[in-house]
Amino acid sequence: MSDIFCVIMAGGVGSRFWPMSKTSRPKQFLDVLGTGETLIQHTYRRFSQICPDENFYVVTNELYADLVKEQLPFLSDHQILCEPARRNTAPCIAYANAKIENKNPNAKIIVTPADHLVTKQEDFVQCINEALKQASEEDALVTLGIKPSRPDTGYGYIQFMDGDDQVRKVKTFTEKPNLEIANKFIESGDFYWNSGIFIWSLKSINAAFEKHLTDVKELFDEGKSHYNTDTEKTFINDIYFKCQDISIDYGIMEKAEKVFVVLSDFGWSDLGTWGSLYTHLDHDQQGNTNLGNNMLYDTSGSIIQNYEEKLIVAQGLNDYIVINTKDALMICKKDDEQKIKQFVSDLKNIDPSKI
Repeated sequence: MSDIFCVIMAGGVGSRFWPMSKTSRPKQFLDVLGTGETLIQHTYRRFSQICPDENFYVVTNELYADLVKEQLPFLSDHQILCEPARRNTAPCIAYANAKIENKNPNAKIIVTPADHLVTKQEDFVQCINEALKQASEEDALVTLGIKPSRPDTGYGYIQFMDGDDQVRKVKTFTEKPNLEIANKFIESGDFYWNSGIFIWSLKSINAAFEKHLTDVKELFDEGKSHYNTDTEKTFINDIYFKCQDISIDYGIMEKAEKVFVVLSDFGWSDLGTWGSLYTHLDHDQQGNTNLGNNMLYDTSGSIIQNYEEKLIVAQGLNDYIVINTKDALMICKKDDEQKIKQFVSDLKNIDPSKI
């Protein structure tokens, strides 16, 4: 029996990918790369050579349980952990820990978002194995840091100690910096992007919850007799709204003592925005990504994604995002794509059915 478990976090709404990503079917359940597989299916296959099928858990909003089952049909009902409310990543991970402890107290756990891209699978597996080794030998909390290619202000950063090893002790975590600070981070050479992928032993992460998020751990400890039984759902629905809304980064990783980072470079992207997706799609000679029934004139550097039969004719667009779905047509400058979240927020008051 393998001690390696994989927890896929799949509860997000993906509002920055509107109008393709909607509350009813967020981006992790979409084939945004045009490969024939959704992002959560890509994530499963990425870890399937490391973790056996019976040791996968998916934590998601209860709205998406059927989508998870449809796209990962090998999962049993007890491997799909349904959150009744969004409470950030710390309660999500605490729930998974409690379930896994009920099954295997000696577990080594990998925690990953459902919607990331990895293009170098062999390098990725090597980094995961290094992290598992470190988590076992040092009884430590480990994350994967990504070698930065630019001073991106959309990512968190990890500063690490000097040394020659691939695995380094973490000095500091920094949330999304401004451009000036991001440039200094890149110039220093001792900051990597925070991937949001974590590796630890169940023993280590439980001890960290006990010390830093005691109230969250105590809530889930109350359910030991309920996990993997017919009463689990009722118990979770009762306690989840009592949980702090807090991330694992802020609640534990920034406070724990033995935290390490594996310095990694495996073709990673969090696919957080249309702009980040653009860099991974095929382009025509004018630098456009052109999907669907479109005619383009004097248009360059743009994302034109048409998911409907109606013809789109575009002229004179430079660095634009044009997304056409059954419910909405969005036209936005690539440089202003951060405003998409504002579009979605405003729509909540105008026509919630469109989001």
